Amino acid sequence: MIHVDRLVKHYADLRRGRFVALGGISFHARPGQIYGLLGPNGAGKTTALRILSTVLRPTAGTATINGYDVLTQPSKVRHQIGFMSANTAVYDRMTGWEMVEYFGRLHGIAAEQLAERMEHLFDRLKMNDIRDLLGAKMSTGMKQKVSIARAIVHDPPVLIFDEATAGLDVLVARALLNTVAELRDHGKCIIFSTHIMREAEKLCDRVAIVHRGHMLAEGTLEELRSRHHERDLEELFFQLISQHDGAHPPEEEAP
Repeated sequence: MIHVDRLVKHYADLRRGRFVALGGISFHARPGQIYGLLGPNGAGKTTALRILSTVLRPTAGTATINGYDVLTQPSKVRHQIGFMSANTAVYDRMTGWEMVEYFGRLHGIAAEQLAERMEHLFDRLKMNDIRDLLGAKMSTGMKQKVSIARAIVHDPPVLIFDEATAGLDVLVARALLNTVAELRDHGKCIIFSTHIMREAEKLCDRVAIVHRGHMLAEGTLEELRSRHHERDLEELFFQLISQHDGAHPPEEEAP
């Protein structure tokens, strides 16, 4: 479903020259699976996900989603994915229904099919109480529901969540995580980026720990715990980060 092979992204920096955001990461994710990208801020997670969503072009390496190449077939890739992040905004002057409908029309869904799909989504996500509410009057939790609905209105096989719970209160974050798990159970292939270890332990089927643009470890949680002789994921995470920092100079840090 998702195949990433030696993905590299460099930026030109006027002060320091070449800036390495991704140093050649590789991973694979399958349908019905939540694949976690774990790492601190600046690890390169967002860069990788922006490449997968065709917002950025890689410097080197390849990435395909459902058989389509992100570099040579970006329009087809965009039909395969739904993208959501903590920074996903909603339009203040559009209602919840109007926003989801707008994105459905952008994906070319026929009016009758779109209306039927939206009714199902608004019931499933318990959004009927905000269908006529303007974005400017929505709470953070309401906006997150709209963001999820517009990301999945075209029923994509792949969903990308980039630190989607950042800044949310515990109740809203819990509801979002439950929704992500339900989407996995419906067969979606999900990439879930976070730096919160509890979220990874609760959700992810496989995880990759990324730091300064490099993948430090990859596997199921049990595989990582066995391989590194550490049951606590947070402690395992800190050990890997410390080892990598001791071996690489700070100027290689990813933006």
